[in-house]
Amino acid sequence: MENKVIAVVNNRNITELDMEKLLVSLGHNAPAFQNESGKKKLIDELVAQELLYSDAIDHNFDDEEQFKEALKEMEDTLLKQYALNKLLANITVTEDELREYFNEHPQMFISGKKARASHILVDTQEKAEDIIKQINDGKSFEDAAKEFSSCPSGKNGGNLSEFGPGAMVPEFEQAAFALNIGEVSSPVKTQFGYHIIKLHNKQEAQNPEFENVVDTVRETYTNIKRQQIYTNKINELKQQYTVEIL
Repeated sequence: MENKVIAVVNNRNITELDMEKLLVSLGHNAPAFQNESGKKKLIDELVAQELLYSDAIDHNFDDEEQFKEALKEMEDTLLKQYALNKLLANITVTEDELREYFNEHPQMFISGKKARASHILVDTQEKAEDIIKQINDGKSFEDAAKEFSSCPSGKNGGNLSEFGPGAMVPEFEQAAFALNIGEVSSPVKTQFGYHIIKLHNKQEAQNPEFENVVDTVRETYTNIKRQQIYTNKINELKQQYTVEIL
């Protein structure tokens, strides 16, 4: 692919590749600069950087001792990172290694107990019982939550994000996990008031099959292997070079 020149500042080319590198450096903000207006802002920024570069050269900033020290420090840092990247590049793990690690550490891959529910929060048991009656008579749980719940989740039909043990107060957690999927609870009293809970889904803690968690096993084991390679290399280098801690 041709690296097209998109601007020239003081006889120095700015290319599409320069713009692409700047775009990548913006991380999650990058999409905001992928339209024509955003690209113009990127070009303006690259032009500004080149203007500063030209001004620095004209004023011989690159000959100043402070700049040379900063450059040397940056070179040292980059070389260290490059050496680390080379050391840890191309690490391979076999399926046999992964299976062995999985079998030796099954507790690390147990899927936790979790549930997904909606709730309606009111301040009295009487209100809660009246709402339950309306739901039993045909009113949707979602509409009841929007109309009656004092919890901010009410505007979303009472929907709560998925939660596990310890995420909710004990009374709520115990009641939620005791429900069957689709079931609506009786009023549940907590420090916040009275809850009506509807369970949408739940999962008990379970030991997964290797095939279902192989990606997680690979990531975990590869990180461990990287750490082992790094530690072994550092220990080897300590024998090769003098180290004195003052």
